[in-house]
Amino acid sequence: MMKWLLRLAAGIIGTALLLALLLAAAFLTANRTNGTLVSGGEKRAYLLYVPESYNPARPAPLVISIQGFAEWPAHQAQISRWNRLADEQGIIMVYPSGTGFPLRWRTFGKSASDTDPRQDIQFISDLIDRLESEYNIDPARIYANGLSNGGGMSFVLSCELSDRIAAVGMVAGAYMYPWDRCRPARPVPAVLFHGTADPVVPYLGGPSHSFDLPFPSIPEWAAEYARRNGCAASPQEIAPTGAVRGLRWTDCAADVVFYTIDGGGHTWPGGEPLPEFITGPTSPDIDATRVMWEFFSAHPLNGR
Repeated sequence: MMKWLLRLAAGIIGTALLLALLLAAAFLTANRTNGTLVSGGEKRAYLLYVPESYNPARPAPLVISIQGFAEWPAHQAQISRWNRLADEQGIIMVYPSGTGFPLRWRTFGKSASDTDPRQDIQFISDLIDRLESEYNIDPARIYANGLSNGGGMSFVLSCELSDRIAAVGMVAGAYMYPWDRCRPARPVPAVLFHGTADPVVPYLGGPSHSFDLPFPSIPEWAAEYARRNGCAASPQEIAPTGAVRGLRWTDCAADVVFYTIDGGGHTWPGGEPLPEFITGPTSPDIDATRVMWEFFSAHPLNGR
């Protein structure tokens, strides 16, 4: 009997190890990257996409698209569908990889801790340097965007790399970087998207079933961003389209637009749907990538 139990236990352990190895192999296969660099003593990875329409004789825009928590660069490319637009518009796309397992970005702003964002800020700056040395990048048209934790990292970049990032886009952003740490050299234009049925980063703030964190109220956070950008207190309403309504702040030092997706989940609107039982619905009523690019195109570094 004892031998049988030992064989059973060994079989269970062996099966568990095999499953773990298969999952790890599947992740490594999916998490494909094609570039690395050493930044701040850490080896960092990224996925670069250069469209066939790229002309080295003409300065090209660079868009940095940042994965969310437990996501990976290739998946961010897949769900956002930025590469399709890059082919049309001649955009060089780069998808940087976070650190740890699951992959994440350090966005809490706690100095000398494992959530200190300075390493990640330096990585993005070094990545821009690398790509500027290899391609003809227009320094006035470098933009950052991201989903969830990647949206939170985009906000950090608006605070800390405002001399290099022309504008930012944030989808279902997890904004944990404290306002008192955000002292940009210049106000940075921003476009935001968030669903009212987001089960991961609640639209009205507070902890979620996934994370016991003090997420801010998204409408209040957007209004605070606009206030800090010197905008008029009362925004203009954007005409609703399907389940999407929006606010546009005017008379700003740097423009701010906020889209609310009624019933939308923790997803990329208009992009590749994520598993609905985890993230909620993906709205087809707005293409966040195209709307973001229109906003970016109107806000180069020397503009508003």
